[in-house]
Amino acid sequence: MPERLLPLLTVQPQSGDQLGARLGVNRVTVNTLARRLQEHGVPVQISRAGYALAPGTPAPGLVAVRGEFGRALRYCAAVTSTQDEVRAWAEQEPQPAPHGAVVVAERQTAGRGRRGRAWTTPHGHLAFSVLLRGESEESDFPPLSLSDLAVMPLAAGVALQAACTALGTACGLKWPNDLLTPDGRKLAGILLEAELRGEEARRAVLGIGLNISAAPEGAAHLRAVTPPLTRAAVLAEVLAALEHWLTQPAPAVLSAWRAASLTLGRPVRVQGARGVIEGMARDLDAQGNLLVDTAAGLQTVGTGEVQLVGALAQEGGPPPAFPAR
Repeated sequence: MPERLLPLLTVQPQSGDQLGARLGVNRVTVNTLARRLQEHGVPVQISRAGYALAPGTPAPGLVAVRGEFGRALRYCAAVTSTQDEVRAWAEQEPQPAPHGAVVVAERQTAGRGRRGRAWTTPHGHLAFSVLLRGESEESDFPPLSLSDLAVMPLAAGVALQAACTALGTACGLKWPNDLLTPDGRKLAGILLEAELRGEEARRAVLGIGLNISAAPEGAAHLRAVTPPLTRAAVLAEVLAALEHWLTQPAPAVLSAWRAASLTLGRPVRVQGARGVIEGMARDLDAQGNLLVDTAAGLQTVGTGEVQLVGALAQEGGPPPAFPAR
């Protein structure tokens, strides 16, 4: 399997003989494994000097981790989904993944987004998942309550927006946590999955997909605005922001979300369990639900797919500015 070569690679070239000795194979096999990793999208550089990862690859030792999030990090070529990999790691004995453990993958064969949608991982994308809380009985953090879970997706959105703004990209949030450019093109998406036990969650797994150097048609990517960005630098910034915002009280999160919003004060169409709701997005309530002013009165939206009505960049005036946090 080519995955066994991946943990041995660094940004410093190593010869096929050196790597082969560590793996117990010959240098021809090393070359075969390296080329298979390339086929999965891993940026392996093959030269006369040997085999190396391209600078900026989001691999252990190459991400400048600033806190607890990402201190335990696994970088994979191809997985079913990073969400599944994190959950499996959390159950692994004798050393289960700790709170803040991260799995990054170049390709997902069965990635998923919100509402059951497929979550593809094209070239130029950063896909990763973070374990939140780990085993509650062994963690310094209390179990997650249902109210914690309600605000957590919004906190993740705030963190993602703050990180990308700090990196030089003007962006905002569509409820609950899609990251958009000021003209409405999608930069990233977030998925939160939790394992519930009554009124508490044993653990939660937060998945993020972010367009770095390429994007599907109609979407946007970060390097269009800030060309020097690497995936390792973006991952480090996002993990630091997540670690901060996921521990903030709900009022602070909701206030920051309002400041970064591209949703509030705009006409929206919401497809939810009760059908379609159309009206003006007015505010968030204390639980992070979206309040929509409709012809039938103020409606509270807890789940659903929000469509912003009208082109954001054509509504008059300059695009909104979002201060770094």
